[in-house]
Amino acid sequence: MASRPRKEEGTLSPRESSVLEAVVRTYVETAEPAGSRTLARRYDFGVSPATIRNTMADLQEEGYLTHPHTSAGRVPTEMAYRVFVDRMVRPEPLSASERASIESELWSGESTLERVLRNAVRALGILVNELGVGSVPQLDTARVEKIDLIRVSSVKVLMVVTVQSGMVRTVYVDLPGDVPSDVLDGLQRVLNERLGGLTFVEIRRSFGERLRDAMEDPAAQDILNFFVESSEEFFAATPGPQDQIVLGQTSAIAAQPEFSTNERLKDLIALTEQKDLLARVLGTRVARGGPQVTIGGEHAPELAGFTLVTSGYQLGGLRGVVGVIGPTRMPYEKVIAIVDYTSSLVTRMLQP
Repeated sequence: MASRPRKEEGTLSPRESSVLEAVVRTYVETAEPAGSRTLARRYDFGVSPATIRNTMADLQEEGYLTHPHTSAGRVPTEMAYRVFVDRMVRPEPLSASERASIESELWSGESTLERVLRNAVRALGILVNELGVGSVPQLDTARVEKIDLIRVSSVKVLMVVTVQSGMVRTVYVDLPGDVPSDVLDGLQRVLNERLGGLTFVEIRRSFGERLRDAMEDPAAQDILNFFVESSEEFFAATPGPQDQIVLGQTSAIAAQPEFSTNERLKDLIALTEQKDLLARVLGTRVARGGPQVTIGGEHAPELAGFTLVTSGYQLGGLRGVVGVIGPTRMPYEKVIAIVDYTSSLVTRMLQP
């Protein structure tokens, strides 16, 4: 017997919507498949368990519920979670004590981006038992305030670029030879004179032109030419994947029932090692600002089976996101509220 075609979400009847919401809430809370008798006890539908069971069977045919193994109960599909998030999630304002708890977790006495972002990611993981995640802002629009060249060895320096938003970008530079201290000092002075106040994108477009013949000593000019050739790397919009993404600890999320099997736990660990993938995924969310929720198959294949909840923060004119990755069985209302408040708090803490 052929299954009925799936309904569009908007065509769910009031009873189907109520039962679907009840299944999602029950499964999120208990991590156990929801049966008709359980739903009848927990919710006042005004109908018999048999009627609820028939409605659940209809929802299963339509693709909103699935029937795991031999259990009498059902669990939501990704499509059910999408409907729940889009149409059934109710705003859940945080209490004063919850806000104070988040603030205490974020505050460490330092308001540098790195410290605030790491605290936010750690706090999110602790507060919602998911994997906290955050992205470092892209620097294309960041204006250079100061460039320092710090000698590490005779042939290596650390270039520290401070931008007007207070963010610091560091790059190790392997020099083509032994550079005298006076030449290094002159190079630092020229870089600041010619590049100060420019954005990273402006520097990449005009680095060679701005620094052509800036130093009279031929040996010094050779070193400057080396910097010109490497300008795309030194002033890239984003650092490498290892520096673009900040992850929290996996201990809290690993304790959830979804990761009780070795296979699922391996999936989680593998995900944390793919920072290039996470950098691309989070990078697509930066411009959208407010809370965003993507579920399962809406992601790249490596994120199938996970939900990603993020919200944007600002550092001057720069933008990034903070949020959590977790199983699709997630207390969405609580998580969305905490992620949104945390992102707004990050923005406030980064203000000069």
